[in-house]
Amino acid sequence: MLQPKLISISNFVAFANPKAPLYPRLALGKSWDIMTVTWTSGYNIDEAVPFVEWGWKGQEQKRSPAGTLIFHRNSMCGTPARTMGWRDPGFIHTSFLKDLWPNMEYTYKLGHMLNSGSIVWSKQYSFKSPPFPGQESLQRIVIFGDMGKQERDGSNEYANYQPGSLMTTDTLIDELDNIDAVFLIGDLPYANGYISQWDQFTAQVGPITSRVPFMIASGNHERTWENSGSIYNGLDSGGECGVPAETLSYVPAENRAKFWYAADYGMFHFCIADTEHDWREGSEQYKFIEQCFASANRHKQPWLIFAAHRVLGYSSNEWYANEGSFEEPMGREHLQKLWQKYKVDMAFFGHVHNYERVCPIYQNQCVNKETSHYSGVVNGTIHVVVGGGGAHLNRFTTINTTWSVFKDYDFGFVKLTAFDQSNILFEYKKSKDGKVYDSFTISRDYKDVLACVHDGCEPTTLAY
Repeated sequence: MLQPKLISISNFVAFANPKAPLYPRLALGKSWDIMTVTWTSGYNIDEAVPFVEWGWKGQEQKRSPAGTLIFHRNSMCGTPARTMGWRDPGFIHTSFLKDLWPNMEYTYKLGHMLNSGSIVWSKQYSFKSPPFPGQESLQRIVIFGDMGKQERDGSNEYANYQPGSLMTTDTLIDELDNIDAVFLIGDLPYANGYISQWDQFTAQVGPITSRVPFMIASGNHERTWENSGSIYNGLDSGGECGVPAETLSYVPAENRAKFWYAADYGMFHFCIADTEHDWREGSEQYKFIEQCFASANRHKQPWLIFAAHRVLGYSSNEWYANEGSFEEPMGREHLQKLWQKYKVDMAFFGHVHNYERVCPIYQNQCVNKETSHYSGVVNGTIHVVVGGGGAHLNRFTTINTTWSVFKDYDFGFVKLTAFDQSNILFEYKKSKDGKVYDSFTISRDYKDVLACVHDGCEPTTLAY
């Protein structure tokens, strides 16, 4: 409402326990048999010992300890995060549930053992453990970017420009029994320096993050701030400079301040880049990206996926077109030879708030005329912009980009379904109804992954 009116005043409302553990967030660990659980509470380590009680569903439970982190006002890089946007985030706890058996249903509860010996419990949650790397089974991954948060009662909120956020959230919740993991590739709550917005976001996505691994990437609204080590000098993070994102969410990175990491899920190998740090040839991150691609055993994990926030590949977005780049400048110029050399299947990007699928492509040229059923050697990487997670939509250029296969000015997400080591289904679904509006399949054998393609051939010798 533009002119709110006071209608009545309620009785005093208080929390039963304002320090209670909340918002469990699952994430894949550095090994396939580790699930991490991160949550927020009001208990510091001098008041209570944090832990997770967990085990096979219906069986004896065990306990694993949790570490505790915090960040402060002076951890922020600028305003409003250091000033009017600051709010104490509470204490952030992470536990590592190790030595998981593959494909098992586990239950878990968050606990805090008080100095008195009594325990404050969360409610019970559950998750299914990941498959063994290379295991052939039905495996379903959701990918999208630029989600944001939204008031469920329709009331006003700060930075009210994520009108599709609840649609995406609710559709994913409805489909959760058919989703194994979620990748949100940057621009999470659009808190922009108002720290309380992170709690709103984690509460909104809580029904998802408590059930399946919820992997994130760093976007400009998490990290970018002037003179802070970011490759960009904008003010998009509102002074957060990545601190809330790297503290509130676990990622299996060697250094969580540098948000690049590898993740395995069954037949998938993911290489997640951080576009807010230098990715160009010769950089620390470039070396990681190549190592991540090279480490994929394509016989066991044939589906090699690259994902990052800003568009390092191709986009028909209006502002990229006006710049004449149709990408983030310097993106594909540095990375395309790696995508081609290591035969990356798909590259996903957010940042641009729409959906677009590009043909299998190399050096601005489509290398496969097929659009819906790829078989055998694909010849190039399929690029996808999937930034319609909830934030206000961005328009396409009117220029005819010949490499573009499908565009959609709407909110939505991508779902990948791997059936086995030879067959995968790609689906783009709209958030408003969960129906499929674009799709393709890839069917191939291991020999097709090994096959020589342009700038993607192993050296050979004339010797026998």
